[in-house]
Amino acid sequence: MSTAQWKEQLEQILNSPLRVLRVDLQEWNNASLEGGALTPLEPSPGASVEVAGGRIWYAVRMERAHVEVIELELEHISVTERRLLSWTIEHMKPVKPTAPQAAQEAERQAEELGAWLATQLESGDLHEQVPESLTFGGRLYADMIPFLLVSEHERLRNTYAELEKLLNSFFIEEVMLIPLKEQEWLILGPMSLLSDAETEDRNDGEEESTLELLASMCSGLHGMLASEWVGECHLAVGQPIGPAKTIVETTSLLRETVFLGRKFHVGENVHLPWMLHLERLLNSIPDSRRAEYMEQLLNRSDVLLEPEILMTLETFFRLDCNVSETAKKLYIHRNTLLYRLDKLKQETGLDVRLFRDAVLVKIILLLYKVTKRK
Repeated sequence: MSTAQWKEQLEQILNSPLRVLRVDLQEWNNASLEGGALTPLEPSPGASVEVAGGRIWYAVRMERAHVEVIELELEHISVTERRLLSWTIEHMKPVKPTAPQAAQEAERQAEELGAWLATQLESGDLHEQVPESLTFGGRLYADMIPFLLVSEHERLRNTYAELEKLLNSFFIEEVMLIPLKEQEWLILGPMSLLSDAETEDRNDGEEESTLELLASMCSGLHGMLASEWVGECHLAVGQPIGPAKTIVETTSLLRETVFLGRKFHVGENVHLPWMLHLERLLNSIPDSRRAEYMEQLLNRSDVLLEPEILMTLETFFRLDCNVSETAKKLYIHRNTLLYRLDKLKQETGLDVRLFRDAVLVKIILLLYKVTKRK
């Protein structure tokens, strides 16, 4: 009997809604300790712990460092029903498929979810929630970290299993791989990836923000994929989400992020949505207006298009307009850098050491990257 089938039957018997969740083992242990246990309760089938918000979890099975649980509201179930439910779960004997069968079934479910997701994206209905039958037994109700992988090469045969194995070995955690287009995959990683990165960060003595940890994780993943599997590829990462509710909207955002990154930052392969706000705004301007604006600005001088000035400005902005750091990065004397900036000011009237002018020049450079390729 499938998870969806026995879930439906239990809801009918108890006359109460329930959820199937996949929680970290640490979450289970914390809940059992908070409930008064001296040591963490073993999450064997039928074991239960009460959690915040008047809910109760029943362990169904262990999966690596995670526990599949049934969640109910305490007010909807009597003491007798609680005991009966615990006994029922303990004595369930589900038929376990062989490893190849399980892998094939997981890939089939992933393809079904990918096809459903593609349909929602095409229709533009970004707020549609995932149907219960496509939540992988409730796994999509847990918060996860979304990545979007876009390969530059044609998709090879039997790549799903190979890519999934590679991702699981890289993260040392079980991830979900959802195929979208021929060269596009959505990757959902567990939240434990972030907590592990935070632990490593604390051990190194330098704490990073969540966004910095996500960026670092994405960069590392891209390096591994580029060298060991797909070669040239693009990767975007988003902030943690509850996939069952926001997977469509998040995938749309990550697609846009890859598009903007490839359009405005040629040569870069890791794209972060929180770093592309200005690019998103500029992309919304009609092409004719962008071209007209560029023509007006560049009439002042062509000095902005000189390779040396372009490289200098790119580095200057990447290092947050820090003169000393920019000079070090370019291997030039500080005075040489100041000379270049003064030359730019004399030719264009724009001093990038002033915030107002720096913003204007940054916009000019972004628009130039787009218009010069047309």
